Amino acid sequence: MRKLANSELERKNINEFKDAQKTPIIIILDDIRSLHNIGSVFRTSDAFLIEKIYLCGITATPPNKEIHKTALGATDTVTWEYQKEVLTVIDQLKAENISVFAIEQVENSIMLNEFEVEKEKKYALIFGNEVKGVSQQAIEKCDGVIEIPQLGTKHSLNISVSAGIVVWDLFKKFTVLEGN
Repeated sequence: MRKLANSELERKNINEFKDAQKTPIIIILDDIRSLHNIGSVFRTSDAFLIEKIYLCGITATPPNKEIHKTALGATDTVTWEYQKEVLTVIDQLKAENISVFAIEQVENSIMLNEFEVEKEKKYALIFGNEVKGVSQQAIEKCDGVIEIPQLGTKHSLNISVSAGIVVWDLFKKFTVLEGN
């Protein structure tokens, strides 16, 4: 085995990324404080061809030196939009027939490993504040809540880790449906 050089990875350029078929997932970041978390979610979104990111509330927006530090240029590839109110974004997406799910720990949540995607459906995933999580108001507007199973002593994961886990899981499930 030999480690591949960057030149061997056949990565897309910005135009190829923009033209590529996207994974039918939209990410909503609501009241995220950490600029590094925001940048990391952009980078994950680039890696899995995520359709769009909505930045809401106090979540900072590009251009920003600290976001760029972890995004490494993904703010130039992934489509994003700032909307002050997450509730407005939820209403807008639901009006477009997009299923909206919070990533949170609540009564009657669906465990991520049990969540099934539908081939012709598009999903929006809300990730909330690092301390307070997704607001109760947002949860009440969602079509459901997905929970990441956690078996240890801790009750939460870092937002960027949570986004990576959920996006990877849904990406895999969409890939299986497409037969790839």
